[in-house]
Amino acid sequence: MINYSFSYIEMEYFLLMLIRVSCFVFVAPFFSMNGVPRRVRVALAFFITLVIYHAGLVHSPVEYYSIWEFTVLIFREAMSGLIIGWGAQVCTMIVSFAGRMIDTNIGLTMANVMDPTTRDNTTLSAVLLQYTSMLILLISGMYQFLLKALADSFTLIPVGGAVIHSERLTQSIIEFMGDYLIIGFRITLPVFCAIMLANVILGIMAKVAPQMNMFAVGMQIKIVIGLVVMFLTIAMLPGITDFIFTEMKHMVTEMMEGLMA
Repeated sequence: MINYSFSYIEMEYFLLMLIRVSCFVFVAPFFSMNGVPRRVRVALAFFITLVIYHAGLVHSPVEYYSIWEFTVLIFREAMSGLIIGWGAQVCTMIVSFAGRMIDTNIGLTMANVMDPTTRDNTTLSAVLLQYTSMLILLISGMYQFLLKALADSFTLIPVGGAVIHSERLTQSIIEFMGDYLIIGFRITLPVFCAIMLANVILGIMAKVAPQMNMFAVGMQIKIVIGLVVMFLTIAMLPGITDFIFTEMKHMVTEMMEGLMA
């Protein structure tokens, strides 16, 4: 017969940890996919919390003197999990942004499909790049890094000790948005250059042979050129994914530093 007892203070500490882990699981990449049932995510959050709780952390009692102070503690833990998870999630959106830019250049903007992970309409290239990069990230151990970062957050940011430095978090987000655009444009650059060259050639041909309908011909040509360039540059995707993984580590670190006292 299993006889497991715990005090009220230990249960309170465990529940506060569970709030941070649950918010992280419902926001972080891979764990937050809509294809994962909610019951599975709840069970995953519970067992992750159980493992971290018994990982040798110092369980210092959480002090509060009213129900409002306890509510503030819950809010801090929820915001800590959401901010850390969002810091990783926003990095995976770079390839989706690049895919939309590619489809805008080659003329596939109207060919939208529903992304089952987000349940939003997105373009074909965005879905292709998103799923391929996510697969490479999983193979490279992204989920291990996320779980380790979550476990380390309880050492760097004790339960009830999170302090939201809005100025530092805002500065980190602003700096990341610059990198977001730069990385997205770098992914799109081969297709962009090829389509720009095709537009120049089509413009010259329209002057040389005005009787030809270059608008109707150019649409098919740009789609073919865009698909060929994507096929030839698909080998660059592992390097791009590695760069995104590095950016994810940097962003998660910045988010955690913005929550430290």
